[in-house]
Amino acid sequence: MSAVIDQDTYDVAIVGFGPTGAIAAGLLGKKGIRTFVCDKLHDVYDKPRAIALDHEISRVFQQMGVGKKIKPFLEPFTDSVYYGVDGKIIKRMSTVAAPYPLSHTPSVVFTQPPVEKILREYANSHTSVTVALGLTLMDLTQDADLATLSLKHEDGHTSHVKAKYVIGCDGASSSVRSLASIQLEDLGFDEPWLVVDVMVNERGLAKLPKTSVQYCNPERPATYVIGPGNHRRWEISINEGEDPKEVATPEGAWKLLAPWLTPEDGTLWRQASYRFHALVANQWRNGRVFVAGDSAHQQPPFLGQGMCQGVRDAVNLCWRLEAVLKNEAAETLLDSYGLERKAHVIDLTTRIKGIGKIITERDVTKARARDAKLLADCGGVVTPMPRQDVQPALSAGLLGSVVHPARGTIFPQPLLHPTSGHQARMDDVYPAGWKIVFSTKAGDEVVQAAQHHHLPALQSLRLGSPELTEAEGVLGKWFETHGVLAAIVRPDHYIYGVCQTAQDVATQLDELRLV
Repeated sequence: MSAVIDQDTYDVAIVGFGPTGAIAAGLLGKKGIRTFVCDKLHDVYDKPRAIALDHEISRVFQQMGVGKKIKPFLEPFTDSVYYGVDGKIIKRMSTVAAPYPLSHTPSVVFTQPPVEKILREYANSHTSVTVALGLTLMDLTQDADLATLSLKHEDGHTSHVKAKYVIGCDGASSSVRSLASIQLEDLGFDEPWLVVDVMVNERGLAKLPKTSVQYCNPERPATYVIGPGNHRRWEISINEGEDPKEVATPEGAWKLLAPWLTPEDGTLWRQASYRFHALVANQWRNGRVFVAGDSAHQQPPFLGQGMCQGVRDAVNLCWRLEAVLKNEAAETLLDSYGLERKAHVIDLTTRIKGIGKIITERDVTKARARDAKLLADCGGVVTPMPRQDVQPALSAGLLGSVVHPARGTIFPQPLLHPTSGHQARMDDVYPAGWKIVFSTKAGDEVVQAAQHHHLPALQSLRLGSPELTEAEGVLGKWFETHGVLAAIVRPDHYIYGVCQTAQDVATQLDELRLV
């Protein structure tokens, strides 16, 4: 649908149809939740902004059923090599080894415009989703029952849409955030950088590094990323006294690209100057209004987590909205969305800032000391560090009472043995929802302890049973590493709690009351 009907009422209204808004609309639409989504723009932005994703996001694409459509626009992320003051390698970031824990390539680069188009098309394919483009949010009010959006059309007239809940996915300058009186907290990072995307020809490719690179150079820190195909990205710091507008012209961009390329080596796709920020919303919910994606947080790009964070927001919030709107869960379940995501964003942003500090040190003496320390810490032999090791666990919100390092992490997705001639990923056989998964070592008393619970639906699976026989040993290794007999897994695949005894199972399931 494309028409907007005054006073029409929806379960959820989403402002912003970028990646976060499109995924939220798609997830809600798949569940038959009546959803309205609007955006100022009619089409996706035709240039890339995000460039990196991880396996958690590929798993979401799989859940939505668009993974195969998106796959042609993905490529594995190369290693990122860090060069210090004197050109020595001081650090290397890589990826976890196969077999992959989520059965997807752990780190990928992607081409955003076609991927975003696929996400929009998926959302629009659901009869429960109404998409309205060319609309600008002018006002947002709410009362005890509903929120009301006042939307201005391109011809000047105004429509009003009512919804039980509103999600602001409308970017860094979010109108929803402002109208809901939600403020941003500064996490202490603010630097001007130039981002340049180039389609490099064969002559240019011959000049360039074969891995992605972090140039930890005090004179001009820079990042080089190998994107899909011939796409290459540079993020180049803007020095004091330089005009951000001037360096973002084609002439200014080529001048800063001179250490790598000349205009004969490729075609500029995009050049834009930004201030890299570290910001987070002070609250993620105000009554019936939520913020997500760039509306809720912004972080430096040094680990490629910007879009990933927005997708995590959408998944985290949408399974809760489904529980409240369709499964009669308590409305207070929605409060833990902000608790979880804000704590996680702050934790990850702090880690990203730490990586950024390695890259952006401007004092030569301190940079040499940085290089010496990093090399001393690894005994002079730089070994690859998986990017996935930087990802924190959830530390607040809807988590079980048994404290354990695995609690709040993402549960693996093993490949299962063929049942019809080909291997299947676990989520395709057992879709997202509450699960309790037992190890092969779990005795009958542990399994039987899960029979009494307060969840409306709980899938109970036992590793090694005919229903759950894996092909690569990923799940068996996970249980062995963590020393547990069972894991209680939420609909977003995060681990609510782990269990080492039958009592752990009974206690944590008894505590898990959503109504």
